[in-house]
Amino acid sequence: MNPDLKKLQPYPFEKLHTLKAGCQPAVEGHIALSIGEPKHDAPAFVLESIANNLNEINRYPLTKGSAELRTAISNWLIRRFKLPAESIDTEQHILPVTGTREALFSFAQCFVNRKKDALILMPNPFYQIYEGAAFLSGGTPFFYNTVKENHYLPDFDVIDESTWQHCQIIYICTPGNPTGSVISKQQLIKLIQLSLKYDFIIASDECYSEIYFDENNPPAGLLEAAHACGNTDYSNCMVFHSLSKRSNLPGMRSGFVAGDAGIIKAYLLYRTYQGCAMPPVHQIASIEAWNDESHVIDNRKRYVQKFDAVINILSDSIKITQPDAGFYLWLQTPVNDEQFARELFAQQNVTVLPGSYLSRESHGIHPGKNHVRLALVAPLDECQLAAKRIKQYIQTLN
Repeated sequence: MNPDLKKLQPYPFEKLHTLKAGCQPAVEGHIALSIGEPKHDAPAFVLESIANNLNEINRYPLTKGSAELRTAISNWLIRRFKLPAESIDTEQHILPVTGTREALFSFAQCFVNRKKDALILMPNPFYQIYEGAAFLSGGTPFFYNTVKENHYLPDFDVIDESTWQHCQIIYICTPGNPTGSVISKQQLIKLIQLSLKYDFIIASDECYSEIYFDENNPPAGLLEAAHACGNTDYSNCMVFHSLSKRSNLPGMRSGFVAGDAGIIKAYLLYRTYQGCAMPPVHQIASIEAWNDESHVIDNRKRYVQKFDAVINILSDSIKITQPDAGFYLWLQTPVNDEQFARELFAQQNVTVLPGSYLSRESHGIHPGKNHVRLALVAPLDECQLAAKRIKQYIQTLN
C-alpha cells in the first residue's frame, strides 16, 4: 500500500457525519447547507442533447476531446476573459477533463518532481483535494493563510524566497472556496511574475468564476492576467473550469484545463494512460452548455436573490457580509465552530460545515476555526427558512 495514504485526513463530510452522530433534531424538515452541490435545475437543452445522442455511447472517447468541444471552450474563454482570438489554439492550449476535482488531483501526480524537496502551496482554508494531491504526488503541502484581516485573500508578499525556490505548484482558488474572495488581476500578475522568476506552475481553480453579483464586474481569470502582463503564451499558467457550478451539471463531470502548451502536452500524455476521457455524449452536451450564456445569467440572478434574503434575515443577529463571488457564506461564529454546527443541527435541523474541517493549523493559527461554511444551494424558500432557524439558534447563544 502507498504509505502516503496514511497522511490523508478523513474528508470534511466524514468528520461532519461523526460530529452529528447521536443528535435527534428538535424540529422537522432537514435543510442541508453543508455541501456545495448546486440544486438549481440543469438546463433543459443540455438534458435534451444527452437524450438525443445516447447512441454515441457505443464508441470510445478521445482523451483530447473532440475538436468541436475544444472550439466551444476556446470561444468561451475568448468571450469571457476578453482574450485575443489568436491567443488560444484549440490544439495546444485546451484539454477537456471529467470535472475539475479529478483534474486538480491528478495534475500534481503528473508535474511534481519527487527527486527534489517539492513544496505544493495552497490556500488555508482550502479545498481538501489540494492537500491529498500534494501528499500522493510525493510533495509537501505548504499552507498560506487567507484571513479576515486581508479580506480572506492570499498575501504573496509574506512568502519567503526559500519557499518560492522549492515551490513546484501553487494552487489558488478564485473565487475562493470557502471564503468567496476574488484575487484581483494585479495580484494574479504579481503571482505570474513570481512563477516566471522561480519556475513553478500556477494551478488556478476557477470553478466558481461564473457565480458573481455584478454583471458588469466578473472575476478576473489567470489567463486574462497572463495576457495583460505580456505572458502571451501562458507560460506556467493553468486554469481549471467546470460546468458543475456554472451550468448546474455536477453529475455530468465536465470541465477543462487550459494554458501553457507544454504543460497541456505533458498532461495529455499522462491522461492517455490514466484513462479518464469524457464520454462522447457528455462532450456533445458540453458544447451546448459552453455556447450558451442565458442560463448562466439566470443562474446568477437566483443566487443574488438568495444572498440578499439570507443576509437580510441574519444581519441583525450576527456580523455578515456578502462575499465577492461564489455561493458560500463564510461566517464567524460566536462559539466554537464544531459546537455551533452540532447545536444548530440538534436544535434547528440545519446542517452547516465547521470551518476547522477546511483548514489546518499553520504559521501559528488555524484560520478556519470559529467559522462555518454555508452553501446557499437550496431553493430560495429553504434558504430563507434556514436563515430564520440559524437566527433563532444564535439568539439562544445571546
